[in-house]
Amino acid sequence: MALYVKPLWNNNIFLLLPTKLSKILLILIFCLISLSDEITDTSKNNKIDNIGGGVTADLIHGDSPLSPFYDPSLTRFKRVTDSLRHSFLRHHSIRSNDSKSSSLTSPAPEASLAPVSGYYLMKIQLGNPPIELLGIADTGSDLTWTQCAPCSDCYKQKTPIFDPKKSETYDTVSCKSQECQSLRYEHPSCDNATDGCRYELTYAGRSYTSGDLATETLTFDQNLPFPKVVFGCGHHNYGDNLGTSSGIVGLGGGPVSIIRQLKKYYSIDAKISYCLPPPNSNVSSKINFGSNAVVSGPKVMSTPLVKREHDTFHYFTFVGISIGNNKLAFKSKKEITVEEGNMFIDTGSTYTFLSDQFYSKFVTALKKALSGTPTANPQGEFRLCYENPTNGKFNSPTITAHFRGGVDLVLSPEGIFVEANKGVVCLAILPSYSTDLLVFGNLQQMNYLIGIDLENQKVDFLPTNDCTNY
Repeated sequence: MALYVKPLWNNNIFLLLPTKLSKILLILIFCLISLSDEITDTSKNNKIDNIGGGVTADLIHGDSPLSPFYDPSLTRFKRVTDSLRHSFLRHHSIRSNDSKSSSLTSPAPEASLAPVSGYYLMKIQLGNPPIELLGIADTGSDLTWTQCAPCSDCYKQKTPIFDPKKSETYDTVSCKSQECQSLRYEHPSCDNATDGCRYELTYAGRSYTSGDLATETLTFDQNLPFPKVVFGCGHHNYGDNLGTSSGIVGLGGGPVSIIRQLKKYYSIDAKISYCLPPPNSNVSSKINFGSNAVVSGPKVMSTPLVKREHDTFHYFTFVGISIGNNKLAFKSKKEITVEEGNMFIDTGSTYTFLSDQFYSKFVTALKKALSGTPTANPQGEFRLCYENPTNGKFNSPTITAHFRGGVDLVLSPEGIFVEANKGVVCLAILPSYSTDLLVFGNLQQMNYLIGIDLENQKVDFLPTNDCTNY
């Protein structure tokens, strides 16, 4: 007895086979079809979720009671002091480095690492099996890095230190690899004994990290793994500005940032969106990538991004500020023109910095609009302080920041004056001493859904009173 089998790949050829062999062949065909379907389904899932899609991660302020790093023994005044010190260190580092030669061999403007207070944490998982890390979400850094075992010179962190030997997907990067060659300001070097690529980053306040450039599986909160993401495995890390975080999550515009890597290797659009809740709130929010980074609606305002020599920072153009209806236009270069791309948006700095000359004009106008009682500065760095009324409600006029493209951002009252000491509130906007490198800090970004869109070279702002919706 014989059986004719019509192959799927040919409509014209028939095979005559013995019965037993035909049964075996049928079983093999069904198995192959089933395996093919499974592979196809996996491929489809990867295409939907990994390729060209979007991802989301948790975002929480380090000072929030919800943060695992929250220290109830610290007063809110101590947190303000820490964030102030860090912001000045960070800005000084950026300003001093930016004033140097702009050639690719010169140092980039470096961002200092965030302190115990004043930063936002991003939750990710690293390795296989994955371990959870809480890194500082920093739009002013490119390289994502974490402390790694063995760690001969490391600071204390609350979460477990990542051990590459326990991960099945960890791999070092060769000195000759494209990934190593793409490092610019991370000071790459070669370990001649292993041909491994090494990195070193120095930050403000004598903080630093150095270790191996490697690839690893990165997982976001939808349990969606992304293999072979480049990161820094830091074996030597130091800095009292680091707090107890796992390290840094680089959200800058350079080639090794998470944003750029998701675009390059997984076709996920190079854009993010986030909404920053107040520091002491009991809520967390989300940071979105790719197609999840949606900022839409009739109230959305957009300002162009501006390309500059150092592409780590997301530059846009600040054109002025209003105190109530009194609008002060910002000019640079001896008050003649506005320098395009004169400010960058920075989640790693708590405070906003304006040029010294314009800041003086702003403070003079603000004093005239305030009816409170001026008082001494308790911290030394704040420039304008007032007595806080006994009811705790300091009345400040509406402050609106203006950007190119007709963007008018009404700043949250919580982001204008902060309580620096008991009974004392101080202006949370500070002098920069630079006319063309200004900072838009995270306090002033509160209560806006913000989209940084590198695909369309713009920053979107949508006012909101509830970051948990995003």
